Amino acid sequence: MTTEESLRPQSLMLTFLGEQVLGREVCVYSGSVIDVFARAGVGEQATRSTLTRMVGRGLLRRQREGRRMYFGLTEHSEAVLRDGEHRVWQTGAVNRHWDGTWTLLGFSLPESWQRQRHDLRAKLTWSGFGPLFGGLWIAPGEVDVSVLVAELGLSAHVKVFRAHADTGTDIGAMIEETWELAELADRYDGFVRRWQPWLTRSPHPDDALAHRLLLQTEWLRIIRRDPRLPVEHLPGDWPAERAEQTFRSVHDTLTPLAEEAAARLIDLVPARDHPDAPGAHVVDRRVPDGQKRRTPG
Repeated sequence: MTTEESLRPQSLMLTFLGEQVLGREVCVYSGSVIDVFARAGVGEQATRSTLTRMVGRGLLRRQREGRRMYFGLTEHSEAVLRDGEHRVWQTGAVNRHWDGTWTLLGFSLPESWQRQRHDLRAKLTWSGFGPLFGGLWIAPGEVDVSVLVAELGLSAHVKVFRAHADTGTDIGAMIEETWELAELADRYDGFVRRWQPWLTRSPHPDDALAHRLLLQTEWLRIIRRDPRLPVEHLPGDWPAERAEQTFRSVHDTLTPLAEEAAARLIDLVPARDHPDAPGAHVVDRRVPDGQKRRTPG
């Protein structure tokens, strides 16, 4: 399966954890992850390195069961995964309920603060902002950037306002000048071209699990780059809705086979509250009956 670009192993890992671990209080065996990722085109060494790096970044924790190493979520990774789950299944790709509000963010940084300026712009773009002018960025709706700004240590250099456009403002023209609509539309169109054929394909169950992993990871990456501009001010042929329908339909098509594969290939154990505590007991590798595998939806 060829995706839009090469998907980062960590992005795939987060999707995998969201599908198989989130909300279930379990840990997953490293060998299971390696097996599934191999089917998605990621080598064993890259998978092991990703697991190690994510532990170092506080996104995963280890839990040993006999000779096997299992990995579970941390508070940090749970928050990241909940946000992604909400973005995919609740927020969606099309903004039909805009109330006319804009969030304006102005900043003024010393000329020598090039790194801080780059980091701020990158995080603002990720949060749906576009550069209205050099130091004035804008996003549709009410966007809370207080945590973002505080994490960068720039609270004293940033001012945030809520506003409505004046009656004479051409919002459609402003949007075209502020955001790269053509590039975003190309991403949606490319997604449809790549994934629509899978509505009529019947992959092997083991491959269906890997394809669903790639599908959801690519979709989340695209919609996270989408500022969710109000649909009434976008071109009439805006492809986001068609792409979202494709995502949901292919996801539904792959899920029965993917779940069948997950039941056979993925080894899970109940998570312990204190996996490294002295005397921690080894638990049964079978997942309790009340914790069946699920796909967020």
